[in-house]
Amino acid sequence: MGYQFNANDDETVERLRNFIGMLNEESEKGSVIVVEGRRDAEALSMVGFTGNPAVFHHFKGIADFLDSHDARNKKMILLLDMDRTGKYLTSRLLSQLQSRRHSVSLSYKRALAKITNGKVRHVEDLVIYAPRLSGITGSRKDLYFYT
Repeated sequence: MGYQFNANDDETVERLRNFIGMLNEESEKGSVIVVEGRRDAEALSMVGFTGNPAVFHHFKGIADFLDSHDARNKKMILLLDMDRTGKYLTSRLLSQLQSRRHSVSLSYKRALAKITNGKVRHVEDLVIYAPRLSGITGSRKDLYFYT
């Protein structure tokens, strides 16, 4: 995980709660939420995402991923990490999806960066907000595992 930052900012927590709510709505409408790895998917689940994200690394490369998600009527939301690898995968997926006439959105990735002031570079870093998003306050951060 990246460096530590303050997860107790009420405004940031509320904006993240709204962000996750919008992501849940998109998922319910049939959009495909794409994350890089298993830990990213787990982190989204821990902060309240109820959908089933498509984990990119479960596939054998970009071509395999694209072949598995070839429904043109579904919106693809790319929520890959903001590190070098994530940016590379985002650009490759974006160009490939657009050439196949898919509807692709990067707005959620940008929104996450804006909400956290660029402090969350990896989706898995969202776990730091899990205790606050689940309503646990105070010093017993381990309690959110039992909710």
